[in-house]
Amino acid sequence: MKHHKQLERRTFTQDRFDILIKRQKSGKATFNELTELDEIVNRDPAIRESILEEMQAVNDPPDLQKPDDTLSAPPIKRLTLLDKVISFISRLFMATDNSGLNQAILS
Repeated sequence: MKHHKQLERRTFTQDRFDILIKRQKSGKATFNELTELDEIVNRDPAIRESILEEMQAVNDPPDLQKPDDTLSAPPIKRLTLLDKVISFISRLFMATDNSGLNQAILS
C-alpha cells in the first residue's frame, strides 16, 4: 500500500496567484498579469494575510534582540489657548514688520 500525500484544497484564485507570482519573480510577467495579481491580492483576504506575514518576516531584523518600539523624542506639548493667541499675535507682527520694511525699501 502506497502512502499518498495529503490532498490540498486549492482554489482557482490560489493557483492563479502562484502562477502569477512565479512569472513576476522570473521577470516575465506582463502589465496585465501584474494587474491581475494586484486584484487577486486585494480581493482575497487569505492571500493578502499570507503576503503580509511574509513581508513582516522579511522586514524583521535577523538578530534575536528586537529594537525598542519607543521613540526617544520628547512628547509634544499641547498648546493652550493663551499659547495660540500669543503665537498668532507674534506672527501678525512679523507679517506687518516684513511688509512695512518692503514698502520702505521700495519707496
